[in-house]
Amino acid sequence: MKISRSVLSIAMALSLTFTLQSCGGEANSESTSKAPESPKKEVKEDKVVVEDNQMALGEKIYMEKCIVCHQASGEGIPGAFPPLKNSDYLLADKVRAVAQVLNGSNEAIVVNGVTYTAPMPQQVNTKKEAVAVINYVLNAWGNDGGTVTLEEVKDVVIAPRE
Repeated sequence: MKISRSVLSIAMALSLTFTLQSCGGEANSESTSKAPESPKKEVKEDKVVVEDNQMALGEKIYMEKCIVCHQASGEGIPGAFPPLKNSDYLLADKVRAVAQVLNGSNEAIVVNGVTYTAPMPQQVNTKKEAVAVINYVLNAWGNDGGTVTLEEVKDVVIAPRE
């Protein structure tokens, strides 16, 4: 059976498009993965209340940048990309989490007893964006991680962009 070059080219282009979309393209609304529930705004005497618009920004960034590796469930990909849901590493140091989202990281990390060595590229350009996405993650999937403020990350240095 002969397949014309144009049909083959179209098939290859479609295949490439679907592959690229699944590796960091925009989130597909018909995805089989269930999106995480948006964190609820809670008022507690000893915690900073995160404004709804910041959580919305954090969720948007997560869905555009983080979901491919860390998944809609926040459970990551075992052996490849660490979980953010119930992550001891994440909850141990919120400022470090902001710095990693802002600047990326090439260091091995241990999350819930498992070592992950895949590098994490820089995901956002501003501290405001980094704080928003980390606050979203700290409160998604049943995480009760509280919040981090711009004031708390004032000393985080933004690495030069290439």
